[in-house]
Amino acid sequence: MPLLPRHRASPTAAGLRELADEDLMALVRHGEARAFEVIYDRHSGVAFSLAYRMCGTRSAAEDVVQESFLSLWRSGARYDRTRGSVRTWVLGIVHNRAIDSLRRGHDRRRASDEGIEERFEAPEHTDTEVARRDEAREIRAALDELPEEQSRVIELAFYGGYTHTEIAAMLDAPIGTIKGRMRLGMDKLRRSLEGAGVVIAG
Repeated sequence: MPLLPRHRASPTAAGLRELADEDLMALVRHGEARAFEVIYDRHSGVAFSLAYRMCGTRSAAEDVVQESFLSLWRSGARYDRTRGSVRTWVLGIVHNRAIDSLRRGHDRRRASDEGIEERFEAPEHTDTEVARRDEAREIRAALDELPEEQSRVIELAFYGGYTHTEIAAMLDAPIGTIKGRMRLGMDKLRRSLEGAGVVIAG
């Protein structure tokens, strides 16, 4: 008598909560919504904390977190455990979405204020603002040249205001590793920006 094909039992909610993040992501990749819910429960708090520190308002942070986890659900197959923990990957998505949000907000404010600025532009305002924008572009370009593990640590500290201890907890890395990445990254930034006349304190 031929054996009937076995159907793999779907994991229970309690069973899912006992799984490691990496195992949950394997289920998310196959469309397991309850596994995604566990990932959300584990990481949405720290995701919101990062988004709030970067965006400055609760509503913007909530939008960033929602967009980030929607992106995670759609692109779960892109997670690669050899490149870091699930938390690191999640925070990377949140960070990028928050930067996009800040840029959109800046563009909207700039468009709405453009006419007024053209009419009432103060001479002392222009030179200072131009210099600041140029400096920000130089720093952003220099950050983009760093290895991702170094730029991520610097951005979490600079944009998010996190301490070494907090960053180590977020990225599931020893604090000594975080300090080392920060030191190497800052040294490279200083060397890169010397020619542009930009001085990095610290």
